[in-house]
Amino acid sequence: MTFLCRFMVAAPVAVVAALSFGAPHVAAQAAGQPSTAEKTAANAETGKHLYTKYGCYECHGREGQGSSLTGPRLGPNPMSLASLVRYVRKPTREMPPYTDRVVSDQDLADIHAYLRSLRSPAAAQSIPLLK
Repeated sequence: MTFLCRFMVAAPVAVVAALSFGAPHVAAQAAGQPSTAEKTAANAETGKHLYTKYGCYECHGREGQGSSLTGPRLGPNPMSLASLVRYVRKPTREMPPYTDRVVSDQDLADIHAYLRSLRSPAAAQSIPLLK
């Protein structure tokens, strides 16, 4: 399925998701309290499954490496969980918003744990062919 076809299928879902209001994590953050995602333990294996399930890999790559054409790099050293949640809920670029009705705070915590678990690529100096 081409990117345009996926976008045309996903766009109505994103619009419906964007219309839901009153996300509990926004009120918790405004009050200086940790969100649900920050209160619960995150699981990297579950996060890897969810990263695929929600289609994150389609724009950000299987290893979160990103691309200048489709989406920014997410790993191996991701932004903070709070920043990730904030951006996923109200993105400023072409990414559709994912409200807590679409992706729960716990799911985002698990995805963040997966991104944290990714290993950094080998240094260029350690690769014999690049010497």
